[in-house]
Amino acid sequence: MPCSSTTRNPFTGAEAPAVDVKVDGMSKSYAGVEVIRDVSFSVESGEIFVLMGPSGSGKSVLLRQVAGLESPTSGTVRLSGHDPREEATRDHVKLALVFQAGALFNSLSVYDNLALYPREHRQGNEKAIREKVMHSLKILSLENQEGKFPSELSGGMKKRVAIARALVMEPQLLLYDEPTSELDPVMSATIVEIIGTLKDQFKVTSVVVSHDRALAMSIADRVGILMNGRLISIGPRSELEHPKDPVVADFLQPKIDIGHPRFKQLENQNQKAIQ
Repeated sequence: MPCSSTTRNPFTGAEAPAVDVKVDGMSKSYAGVEVIRDVSFSVESGEIFVLMGPSGSGKSVLLRQVAGLESPTSGTVRLSGHDPREEATRDHVKLALVFQAGALFNSLSVYDNLALYPREHRQGNEKAIREKVMHSLKILSLENQEGKFPSELSGGMKKRVAIARALVMEPQLLLYDEPTSELDPVMSATIVEIIGTLKDQFKVTSVVVSHDRALAMSIADRVGILMNGRLISIGPRSELEHPKDPVVADFLQPKIDIGHPRFKQLENQNQKAIQ
């Protein structure tokens, strides 16, 4: 399994300790409804870990716990031993989250979207900030796009801008929430290549939430399968080619049967439950 002890800063080339992730017995409930149930896994420093599962399985909820945006109902999340919810963790771990819809500010240009974080955190003067922003755009092949607004960008370009904005934060840990959703196959492949390239060039630890089998088969070091809030499978991507668990196999390689459609089976199950 690829493992890196250091992460390289994309702007200065300076090295910093690579980040690992450990989730232990984590559960999350909303209004008494359990969404994540006793999940445990680890992400080694410098690897790409892909968390897959059907819609509504709790993938994005789990990612928010790793990012420290929410508190688990029980269990723990640690980033190189630090609690992601604590402000002091930012002194030890730099993380960035790439949101599913990009979460760009529509009233700001591409340049100002990227410059917002270093400005808010007073990371240098305007000249230094401009150099960082323009270098991030160059890494993502977005030169000459800094003056545009999000409404002027295609879906794929918005995703690339969102990744460039995350890169400005000099992350040791990158979290991606459905990075290829709503993209055509070619642009999806482009985003997958970007994720893999950033990991190879800067050794950044990456956690990717996705239902994209092609993404997992292309760049994942390991894959976890989340079903109904439970982690039912975890292993190297090679295991996805011939999954032994029939539930996992049906999710990854669903068979289309017009004679016995799934929605009719669900309808029958619901009727039996009512009776």
